[in-house]
Amino acid sequence: MPPDLHRIFKAYDVRGVYPDELDEDAARRIGRAFADWTGTDRIVAGRDCRLSSPSLVAAFTEGVTSAGVDVVDLGLTTTDLVYFASGRLSLPGTMFTASHNPPRYNGMKMCRAGAAPVGEESGLREIRTLAERGGQAVAAGVQAGVVTSRDMLEDYLQHLLSFVDLEGLAPLTVAADAANGMAGLVVPALFDRLPGKLVPLYMELDGTFPNHPADPIQEENQVDLRRAVTEHGADLGLAFDGDADRVFMVDEHARGISGSLITALVAKGMLERNPGATILHNLICSRTVPEVIRENGGIPVRTRVGHSFIKAVMAETGAVFGGEHSGHYYFQDHYNADSGLVASMVVMDQMSKAGQPLSELLEPFRRYAASGEINSEVTDQQGTIESIASAYPEARQDRLDGLTVEFDDWWFNVRPSNTEPLLRLNLEARTEGQLEEKTRQVLAFIRADGGESPPVE
Repeated sequence: MPPDLHRIFKAYDVRGVYPDELDEDAARRIGRAFADWTGTDRIVAGRDCRLSSPSLVAAFTEGVTSAGVDVVDLGLTTTDLVYFASGRLSLPGTMFTASHNPPRYNGMKMCRAGAAPVGEESGLREIRTLAERGGQAVAAGVQAGVVTSRDMLEDYLQHLLSFVDLEGLAPLTVAADAANGMAGLVVPALFDRLPGKLVPLYMELDGTFPNHPADPIQEENQVDLRRAVTEHGADLGLAFDGDADRVFMVDEHARGISGSLITALVAKGMLERNPGATILHNLICSRTVPEVIRENGGIPVRTRVGHSFIKAVMAETGAVFGGEHSGHYYFQDHYNADSGLVASMVVMDQMSKAGQPLSELLEPFRRYAASGEINSEVTDQQGTIESIASAYPEARQDRLDGLTVEFDDWWFNVRPSNTEPLLRLNLEARTEGQLEEKTRQVLAFIRADGGESPPVE
């Protein structure tokens, strides 16, 4: 029986439990479909350290080469390095990873040549349809593609260094937690080229993630990093997810920093290098972000949530940087793709130039109180959104992504999940007291049908 590809093709990537949902047959079909869809003669492929990755990449490679297309095998790597290779070589690429998901999961992040995004509305549907058909029959006389290995780590390290003034970089002490994921491949090699000291945590590649899940958005997975920052007097703490395209940061007091504040700080740094440039921020970022962009002479542009949307708007607008509250940071000079490592370099560069601790550097950006993302199980997502909209007729409203409701002193966004019966609430207010009051008010509307907040997994 052919695999049920509908279960594993998501809004932005392919992802599922191995081997129940995503197995070698599915990978082989998707490889052939991706080769047919791109119409290219070569594809770059990389993988994370999950135990299922080698066999899935091998099957994917069989599918690609059956179409007469060559594969450039990057081996063990990070997702942002695959994007870099796709951009540098002008080739489509696929990264085998399930990012922050548990060890049994695996998946594929795909891009067109130049690291251009492939999402549900920009190719994934067509690829799924081709894969369900099993790919086109091999034409008579078609010679199988060739697989070559290529190590692009050194090229990528030089690329990362280009984002900072290396001579002016301060000798910072930085604690970094790779969670046994792919940051362990790049971070030690990068810090060998930097002044200062690295305090490494869990850099050994281990697809069972034995120390804690590679999901740094959950505060319980930052405990070891925060302890290391305190014990070693570190200036900065970095927590990476499993494929290292996303980073979360803590300051010298071991306090977590929101993605919005990092977006504001990196935007300031990018505008120093690119005066008057356009900067993107997704619509759940703090109001601080567009304020800081304007204060530093930039042009803020608000986008939907999700990498395929942000990358497309970056290409349309020529934006030099885009940030998401979820810890994804996109750079024009990184082929409009996201990289936690590039963002980390820019933050260290800003700290060095200011000669200030990170907490002091960020203090001017701490202007509002934010709820963070609150998920609620809701049976009728769209009906609930319409009820909320009608409850605030006097507010400014838009439907760029879900529903955004804005007042002068507070605002909120409610978005449906792409894959689950959830509504996601993000709310920001002037004060903690107002935040608590308004969050309680909006949640009452969301949960009016008896929905409850789902358990954290």
